[in-house]
Amino acid sequence: MGFKCGIVGLPNVGKSTLFNALTASRKAEAANFPFCTIDPNIGVVSVMDDRLDKLTDLSKSKKKIYANITFVDIAGLVKGASRGEGLGNKFLSHIREVDAIIHLTRCFASDQITHVNSIVNPVDDLETIKTEIILSDISLIQKKLEKSKKKLLSSKEVEILEKKLNLLNKGDDKLSDNKEENIFLSSIGLLSIKPRIIVCNVDEASLAKGNDYSNKVIENYPDEKVVIICADIEDQIMNLDKSEQVNFMNEVGMEKTGLNQLIKTGYDLLNLETFFTSGPLESRAWTVKKNTLAPKAASVIHTDFEKNFIKAEAIDCEDFFKFGSAEKCKENGRMRIEGKDYIVKDGDVLFFRVNS
Repeated sequence: MGFKCGIVGLPNVGKSTLFNALTASRKAEAANFPFCTIDPNIGVVSVMDDRLDKLTDLSKSKKKIYANITFVDIAGLVKGASRGEGLGNKFLSHIREVDAIIHLTRCFASDQITHVNSIVNPVDDLETIKTEIILSDISLIQKKLEKSKKKLLSSKEVEILEKKLNLLNKGDDKLSDNKEENIFLSSIGLLSIKPRIIVCNVDEASLAKGNDYSNKVIENYPDEKVVIICADIEDQIMNLDKSEQVNFMNEVGMEKTGLNQLIKTGYDLLNLETFFTSGPLESRAWTVKKNTLAPKAASVIHTDFEKNFIKAEAIDCEDFFKFGSAEKCKENGRMRIEGKDYIVKDGDVLFFRVNS
């Protein structure tokens, strides 16, 4: 599995420019007027991993398949979206389909690019998005609670919904500490509990250290994951070849592209990690949640592998690099035989044995 991130924000904050840069495409029209993006644009990006490159070379694999991340460029939100203003209903329905939300906020001034609220205030913009999502969730919960009168919900589910409704009415959109509650709330399509990354879109001069706008975002959201990028710079980078990219990034003082920052932050946010399979036919990266048991990890390759699981032969990728093959690792005692209770680790090279 990969993961899907929705790029959301007010109109004219740079969503389509960022999407085009991240996906190295021109799928999303970027223009200086609201609702330029009506239907969502979708782009799938490979998660480059030099560990997979090494495994492919050592195994002399015919195919190399990276893990991937899907970006969705969602129509701009305006105040009143929860009541259907602008493209509100479409906007909210598209958010429900993603694993995590990139809250893109404008952190630059420009006379050429209009702002929907006339002035640039990224904190107010983020609060507008937060408020509309909360209002949408309040409406959804109220509708669900109406069903409780028809005995369509258990008493426990009603209790969870009433508790969450009370918090949302106070403006509190934080996740519950109870995993079971969060699973239920997620299953009914609540938006406010989706993991989120705040992305500050700054001008080129502010890329290295941020600016007053991005500093206010960091100050007001101390517990959030905040990434600073310049969508225009990202767009320029993706139009260059590899060697030109390196030179350009050195010139503007960039250590990582925005894409790499978002992938790293997204993996951390969603508690994801990577294991590998490698052989003559194919070397491949697979994405699973941290603390995933071996049979469940096997199921991402094929659903039948979980119920037919026998064992996993596991090698740390660093040992694979050191000895050069699975056979050499086995000869040197670096291949482990793991059972159903084994927790997969990031960087494992796994060979699953299952009943046929």
